Amino acid sequence: MTDGQVYKRLMRFVLPYWRMFIISAIGFAIYAATEPAVVMIIQRIIDSFGSADRSNIEYLPLLFVVLFFARGVGAFLGNYYLARMSGNVIHKLRCDIFNHYTRLSVQYFDSNNSGYMISRITNNIGEVTRATTDSVRALVREGFTAVGLLAYLIHTNWQLSLVFLVIMPVVAVMVKYVGGRLKRLSRNMQDTVGDLTHITSEMVASNRIVKSFGGENYERQRFKDCSLENRKQYRKLIMTVSLNNPLMQLLISFALAGMMYLALMIMKTSSAGEFVGFFTAAFLLPKPIRQLSDANAEILRGIAAAESLFEVLDEPVEVDSGDYQASRSKGRIEFKNLSFSYPGSETPALNNINLTIEPGQTVALVGASGGGKSTMINLLPRFYDYAQGQILIDGVELKRYTLESLRRQIALVTQNVTLFNTTVANNIAYGTLQGASREHIEQAATDAYAMDFIGNMAHGLDTEIGENGVKLSGGQRQRLALARALLKDAPILILDEATSALDTESERYIQAALNRVMQGRTTLVVAHRLSTIEGADVILVMDKGQIIEKGSHQQLLAQDGAYAKLHKMQFQDVGQAEAVEIVA
Repeated sequence: MTDGQVYKRLMRFVLPYWRMFIISAIGFAIYAATEPAVVMIIQRIIDSFGSADRSNIEYLPLLFVVLFFARGVGAFLGNYYLARMSGNVIHKLRCDIFNHYTRLSVQYFDSNNSGYMISRITNNIGEVTRATTDSVRALVREGFTAVGLLAYLIHTNWQLSLVFLVIMPVVAVMVKYVGGRLKRLSRNMQDTVGDLTHITSEMVASNRIVKSFGGENYERQRFKDCSLENRKQYRKLIMTVSLNNPLMQLLISFALAGMMYLALMIMKTSSAGEFVGFFTAAFLLPKPIRQLSDANAEILRGIAAAESLFEVLDEPVEVDSGDYQASRSKGRIEFKNLSFSYPGSETPALNNINLTIEPGQTVALVGASGGGKSTMINLLPRFYDYAQGQILIDGVELKRYTLESLRRQIALVTQNVTLFNTTVANNIAYGTLQGASREHIEQAATDAYAMDFIGNMAHGLDTEIGENGVKLSGGQRQRLALARALLKDAPILILDEATSALDTESERYIQAALNRVMQGRTTLVVAHRLSTIEGADVILVMDKGQIIEKGSHQQLLAQDGAYAKLHKMQFQDVGQAEAVEIVA
């Protein structure tokens, strides 16, 4: 989009608040009108000294007070209502960006830097704020002021006023060049701020790894290099702005000098008041012209920021073209000739998968990393969209379901637990579960073997657990995630290494709780510890995107194939570990 198109689109956010803008414009018009009015009063005072008619001159000082009162009222109306309008615009824009983030696909988050995404809502919104407040204020107020002063100059002597028209093309070229350079530098600065945000968020989130691996110097140097690049772009931007004003003033000074020279010859018959008034207005004119140039630069910086925001808003949201809704599915899952490749990858993650899972069955997926286990379970809630083959739930193709209805049927517990900086209760009853009763929350926590440590907390279920549950151990965090899934009570349960972070005693209790919860539910379990899935109805051994073995624990051991080898290796590892423990 061109700059004009971007700003026009930005102004659409202003349209709902046009009444505030009109009041603000009226206020700035009043403010601007006082500039030529003051010049006219000065002209009248000077002319009165050389004139016999000095009637009503005693009221001129009072008129000064009235003018400055009007100026103050105009400034208040202009500034206050413009700030109110801008606050509304920024709130709407910020919420639209955040809301759009929630509608974007998982692929978008996989392929975009989190620092840039955060920076758009923080830094870039600030740039847009200046484009819709400070710059618009200067544009309207100084624009009215410049028009008022020019009108006075033309009224007094239109021939001399034409001098300003001579320099306008030069001013326009300068403004265009400076504006383009500022826009480019502003975009570079926004990119470096995104890098700074990303590095900071990584360091904060991974501070334990940074400290344990001695990464402090590396992170400090990485941040310093990025900050130096930001400073470099900032210096270029300040240099451009700092040179722009003196050059603009020098250009205008030539126009004023030429006007003065011509005035000495043309205004021979003019009164002293007219002469002084004309040049007072002429010398007041450079200020609004300079500020209009600055406002244009700020607007272009805002446009550069708005471009990145509109890029987000133009990103296609998750495809949700389904029209089928199920209140509660039975949990029958079918994979038919399913193949899937991640964007940019030539190797398929899944290759011609055919599988039927009956309601209430527990199906375990095992195999080496990269075999396709996580891909299968990520396709089920449509975190990724497949193009070849079909997935059906209760005989209905997955893409026919609305996303809300589909994901209501599935409870997901992953190895990487996500918790929020709120209370234990709010973390268990998250999202659509917020209306759950206290009794149901406690029951879910009890079934997940979490109430023992929750009861020891200062405020029980109302205890704040810090960002991503930083105040909890790995096992405690995992149990809260299990409690959340249990509270959802969905007909399909997906456990992706859900017990990996638990100690042996906790795992024993949770395994018993899961055995109870799995009754009547279709459960898919991704596991590396084979001891946790020996009781599964069906075990799938996956390798290179294909199912290479299928059967119960005993059947697969009897086949003496890949599963038997995996089981034997883990049994030997456990035996060696126990032997070491006995010796110790």
